[in-house]
Amino acid sequence: MADAPAEVLELNVGGVHYATTRVSIARDPNSLLAVALRDPEHPRDARGRLFFDRDGVLFRYVLDYLRDGALALPECFREHKRLAREAQHYRLPGLESAVVSADPRPPNREKGCITVGYRGSFAFGRDGLADVKFRKLSRILVCGKVTLCRDVFGETLNESRDPDHGLADRYTSRFFLKHSFIEQAFDMLQENGFKLAASAGSGTAGGAAELKPGVDSEENRWNHYNEFVFVRE
Repeated sequence: MADAPAEVLELNVGGVHYATTRVSIARDPNSLLAVALRDPEHPRDARGRLFFDRDGVLFRYVLDYLRDGALALPECFREHKRLAREAQHYRLPGLESAVVSADPRPPNREKGCITVGYRGSFAFGRDGLADVKFRKLSRILVCGKVTLCRDVFGETLNESRDPDHGLADRYTSRFFLKHSFIEQAFDMLQENGFKLAASAGSGTAGGAAELKPGVDSEENRWNHYNEFVFVRE
């Protein structure tokens, strides 16, 4: 005789609807989900679906864990703390532990600000504006607490203009990066949990100054300076 089909259940989690089986939901008998199945008084929506007033989007990872017995997160996932809180609410200690272990960011990382600035221009061809070649960055400056700057930028940080004076908590405005790719700097800040808080930009009135040998007058006229403030809370 063939096995009886698994009972299909519909759930409403914060307005997001899911379909699964009773076996999956009851995988951990001590979880809040398994308890809800046994509780006739548990809240239901207008269509009779079990209702949980939680984050409906993050519940997909909770359900995947119950189905497979393992955690699988996308590479770009950045909500480990929120998912760990959901696992704690659903009384799934195994999932909570797996989420904490999968978080690439240290739990006690230092808070603070880092300011990144650059002075740049545009490389022009013989026809001036009609033949703009590419953006030119002369140097990417890094300002902030020394320990934070080293933590984020590592070997890409050039400290030659500000040698170490032995103070662990000192600040500097004289570091710069060994490369000239502003997007790479932004990626490194984002990967370390920093978020953009403010930015500002202005021209440098380069056209009024006497040109250095080899400097194109049109490029000099388009000099500009931009600064970005990143914060990690």
